[in-house]
Amino acid sequence: MKRKILMIVEYNGADFYGWQKQNGKRTVQGELEEKIFMLTKEKCVVEGSGRTDKGVHALNQVAVVTLSSPIPLNNFKIALNKLLSDDVVVKKVKLANSDFHPRFDAKRKTYEYVVDTSKTRRATFYNLITYYPYKVDLERMRRATSLFIGKHNFKAFCSAHTNVSSYEREIYEFKIINRGNKIKFVITGNGFLYNMVRIIVGTLLEIEKIGEENIVKAFMTGERSLTGKTMPPNGLYLKKVEYFDKK
Repeated sequence: MKRKILMIVEYNGADFYGWQKQNGKRTVQGELEEKIFMLTKEKCVVEGSGRTDKGVHALNQVAVVTLSSPIPLNNFKIALNKLLSDDVVVKKVKLANSDFHPRFDAKRKTYEYVVDTSKTRRATFYNLITYYPYKVDLERMRRATSLFIGKHNFKAFCSAHTNVSSYEREIYEFKIINRGNKIKFVITGNGFLYNMVRIIVGTLLEIEKIGEENIVKAFMTGERSLTGKTMPPNGLYLKKVEYFDKK
């Protein structure tokens, strides 16, 4: 009898070419499928709540796999973690409903982007945060977060080659947390376009140059030239995925 197993996965994305499996490249999906096969001798497909890009991390990626293996869930988690490399770990496992899909059933996602504004970069945080040794207007950035709340056309805040049927997304919460030289941008929405969070952060960091009026104009026109640069992937974390119905 097959079981659908839900996994909460944490990974450091520095040495992965993103989540999605690619021929000849190390990916999180590929790593999980390979190690699950070693454990159960079953070929499988691990489906995630979304695709994180090369260098992007996850604190709580939600993924499912359907298996015939009768291994008890806790034993499955312990044995799988022994096989996985040090930069990826399964934090939790549970049975999921047969019709549950981690991507299509997700209602809210929270991403976190971490910036270090120290004048001297920190070697110990290499590939875990983005080094940005420039002056920032923290209070102005905080005020500007309100412009993103609600439903908007985010065409100006995604990469040019994004292929979607709609650019409309809704942002529920957006806060900036400052501790010393470390700034965390924490944003929750119903979904995110390709590089959307990284471009929003890049826009806010350059708020003095770009101005609030250009953010408003960007929503109206969809012009990418009105928004900031795409920040590097290493500061970005998939923090949480929420589901409001049964899993």
